[in-house]
Amino acid sequence: MLTAVGIPGFLVRGVDEFVLQVPAPQAEEAARHLWQYEAENRTSRVAVPTSPRYPYAWVGCIVYSLVLLGVAYALSNAFVRLDAFELGELDAAQVQAGQYWRAWTALTLHLDLAHLAANLLAGLWFGYLAATQMGAGTAWLLIVTGAGFANLLEALIAPPEHRAVGASTAVFTALGAMAAHSFRERLVLRQRWERRWGPLIAGVGLLGFTGSAGEDTDVTAHVAGFVVGAVLGALAALPRSKALLERVPQWLAGALALGSVLIAWCWALRS
Repeated sequence: MLTAVGIPGFLVRGVDEFVLQVPAPQAEEAARHLWQYEAENRTSRVAVPTSPRYPYAWVGCIVYSLVLLGVAYALSNAFVRLDAFELGELDAAQVQAGQYWRAWTALTLHLDLAHLAANLLAGLWFGYLAATQMGAGTAWLLIVTGAGFANLLEALIAPPEHRAVGASTAVFTALGAMAAHSFRERLVLRQRWERRWGPLIAGVGLLGFTGSAGEDTDVTAHVAGFVVGAVLGALAALPRSKALLERVPQWLAGALALGSVLIAWCWALRS
């Protein structure tokens, strides 16, 4: 390090240690450079994410599972109207005509067991990680709200014949929210660029790797979910937003997320 700043020096073996020797006129300057170097490296080692690890992240995962499995069970056993699937799917023509609730009800519908299982497992994993980072209630409120708006955006710009169902939009909303939240928090830390941008780069990589596989994959919904989730996650990490969200009890935020889905289904079944 001293050689890089133009100060010659060499090591001399002492009794029980090595001694760094430099020319006497440059001793003070060398000591200053060494102190700065040690201080900078100590700061980078101490730099860690500032957010706490929230408890009870599993609560939101249980509710998520109950909603998806409950809707599938109710429809397969005809506990609700026989046309409930048609009333709740993301039908672009109907959304463009004003049936905006479909953006939320479509999140709970699946074509078959494999479709349900894939979104259930992926949602549990990303939802749990997001909940440990932001709190179960806050995380699922951002996920459900972001996924609903992503579906709504897709339906408004898609051709009228476009139709879609599934919680995959919510899965990628959770991924985007988690990645952007981590990235925004790391902006205040003294870290190398790859550590700071790592969460966001990893999130985009997972989106590309898992969000575009399969012949009938709705890539537009996945990208929209990720982008909306990233915006919400970054906003939630801002100091003022974080202070505001911390004033809302986690149970209340979770209840708002669940309530939005229930209200959407009430509108669907009334039509």
